[in-house]
Amino acid sequence: MKPAPFDYLAVQSASEAVAALGRGGEDAKILAGGQSLVPMLNLRLARPSPLIDINRARELDYIREADGAVRIGATTRLSAAQRWAASRQPLLATALSFVGHAAIRNRGTVVGSLVHADPASELPAILLCLDGQVIARGAAGERVIPASALYVAPLTTSLAPGELAVEARLPRPPKDAGWGFAEVARRHGDFALVGACALASRDARGRIALARLAFFGVGATPARGHAAETALTGQVPTPALLRDAARAAAAALRPESDLHATADYRRRVAGVLAERTLHAALERAQTP
Repeated sequence: MKPAPFDYLAVQSASEAVAALGRGGEDAKILAGGQSLVPMLNLRLARPSPLIDINRARELDYIREADGAVRIGATTRLSAAQRWAASRQPLLATALSFVGHAAIRNRGTVVGSLVHADPASELPAILLCLDGQVIARGAAGERVIPASALYVAPLTTSLAPGELAVEARLPRPPKDAGWGFAEVARRHGDFALVGACALASRDARGRIALARLAFFGVGATPARGHAAETALTGQVPTPALLRDAARAAAAALRPESDLHATADYRRRVAGVLAERTLHAALERAQTP
């Protein structure tokens, strides 16, 4: 199929894009990488007017470190972030290696993947696990949206009409923290049926000082395992403790059945992956 007719506007700056969004109203859409939007256009599932292309806004193409976080601009490609993260933030680098295929990562953008908000996508869960933020710019100025407030439903965020997501901020984990990442998919590059990621660190006595756990592919939005994080913090890590915390986190999930997997399958696999990622994170963690 081919897209329905639409107006196309190539802007030169973020401010120009925000102005165009204001004029276009709820029907306006942003084009950055286009790896999700263009197929939707072709299937006529999306009919934007206008389509606002921000690829000429060079101010939005950057990766910077400031105030303990990596800041990624709205047109930064997934592959560029993967190369940057390879030696600096291995959890992010590993997650990026599971996003689609090389051709998709060469064109798709980090911020675009985050705000597309597919619940089976890796990056929203990483943002949630790292307590990250998205910076939105609109006619009234900029606002910071924490990951915990960004995702409200499948393919739906708390971005308001007329707002442009200009940046993602991913806090750097503590230097002594370890990480874990795992997902189950039918084929490499497919959306995950279930996935989990974790961060963990130990204190000088070997007890768990930090525990973070996030899931994707298990509900309408990415999910944090807050109950498991609380149960683990301050405890001596044992296989039984990690197993029980992982199972409790999975039991709290509310996945749905579809053509690819049942809800029960997703919940059981989530528990297995949670246990594996927590084990991996603690194995990589360095004792102060």
